[in-house]
Amino acid sequence: MLDIAEELHRWAGQGRDFAVATVVAVGGSAPRQVGAALAVDADGTAVGSVSGGCVEGAVYELCQQALADGRTVLERFGYSDDDAFAVGLTCGGVIDVLVTPVRAGDAVRAVVAGAVAAAAAGETAAVARVVSGPAELRGRALLVRPDGSYDGGFGAHRELDRTVAAEARAFLDAGRTGTLEIGAEGSRCGAPLTVLVESSVPAPRMIVFGAIDFAAALVKVGAFLGYRVTVCDARPVFATPARFPDADEVVVEWPHEYLARTPVDARTVLCVLTHDAKFDVPLLQLALRLPVAYVGAMGSRRTHLDREARLREVGVTDLELTRLRSPIGLDLGARTPEETALSIAAEIVAARRGGSGVSLTGAHTPIHHDGPSGAVGRIGSVA
Repeated sequence: MLDIAEELHRWAGQGRDFAVATVVAVGGSAPRQVGAALAVDADGTAVGSVSGGCVEGAVYELCQQALADGRTVLERFGYSDDDAFAVGLTCGGVIDVLVTPVRAGDAVRAVVAGAVAAAAAGETAAVARVVSGPAELRGRALLVRPDGSYDGGFGAHRELDRTVAAEARAFLDAGRTGTLEIGAEGSRCGAPLTVLVESSVPAPRMIVFGAIDFAAALVKVGAFLGYRVTVCDARPVFATPARFPDADEVVVEWPHEYLARTPVDARTVLCVLTHDAKFDVPLLQLALRLPVAYVGAMGSRRTHLDREARLREVGVTDLELTRLRSPIGLDLGARTPEETALSIAAEIVAARRGGSGVSLTGAHTPIHHDGPSGAVGRIGSVA
């Protein structure tokens, strides 16, 4: 739902009634991830997608029905060789879709409005909804903030509110969207529950060190992939906003000094394109010890071997060196800055999603991999 937050925020502000269909589980080669959503307002206007086109018509009708009768429903779409003309996914995958009406007077409306407002503003927040469990919990939601405070809830089940809020905060810390399984004892309502937790977090960071032509191409690709991109270089003649108009910020500073003071997290990617030892060594010495998602460094294989030797001399361990992607990027045969940027971006995506980087043609590996966004958590009892 939060992937279409800007439009839903506008609808909520205009007082429109709408229903939102959200992917809550995927299996096989499903085209969209958990959290992908399609919304339909009372006038029949639609925004978003749950399947890339395979089942949009059927989901559209479910949304219209939810608007009419006010019922939250869970529907599964898949593919059957016995009934190939039925509504389903031609890719062979399976998706479960939760359809929630959001109408004036509905208990869920204020929570959804708050969640989409936060997401549209780029703020950190999570919204939790019951996917399966007792009927009285359907159509309710909980809005959770980074400090653990929350709005809304699941009726009279205050212990459940606190349980879900604590778990949703953990999802927020990791920037994850996924489902949470709560056992009958842990739910405090006498039945097991499945809860969808959608996280809205600021865009992940890509920091590109080295204000060169390859960096300009990589900045464009990084922005396209949804990263907040920073370019850093110690040379003011090269590190200028005019040379990197697609960057969110351009910093003139020694790379290792900037990295030491700027915030990073488990989603941050660091791309070192300077291939100059006086910049690379102190920068990578620090980078390889930070809890970031990706550290890559440009250079020839000879440069890589020399850089490894220099890093060992300053105390970088073999274990730390295993985190370094060098030479940076996948083997695409790239030559131009644009092609090189594509190879780097492909390696970043593969690292993020758990892909192998090999051609899908003739391979027997999954097309879609389960990554952090599809994570499932489980808890039993709560003390």
